[in-house]
Amino acid sequence: MALLDLLGRRMCLRILWELRDSCLRFRALQTAAETNPAVLNSRLGELKAAMLVELTAEGYQLTAQGNELIKLVLPMHDWAENWSRKIGDD
Repeated sequence: MALLDLLGRRMCLRILWELRDSCLRFRALQTAAETNPAVLNSRLGELKAAMLVELTAEGYQLTAQGNELIKLVLPMHDWAENWSRKIGDD
């Protein structure tokens, strides 16, 4: 699946996650995602080509498709939080 191949690339999910609530300029996104500029630039290019992220005058933000994807990822995030607490208790 093309989507899973894209999301499995280093930092793709993290970039989408950092853009879930706000529009960020390149340096702010780099800091938030804790990555280097080369990786960020490469992944942003791929995410823009996939029409999940767009560059506006204010910075990078999720497209409508990107927002739909994040809504699908949120339940997995909730599951992971619960799972983490359970394995931390054992």
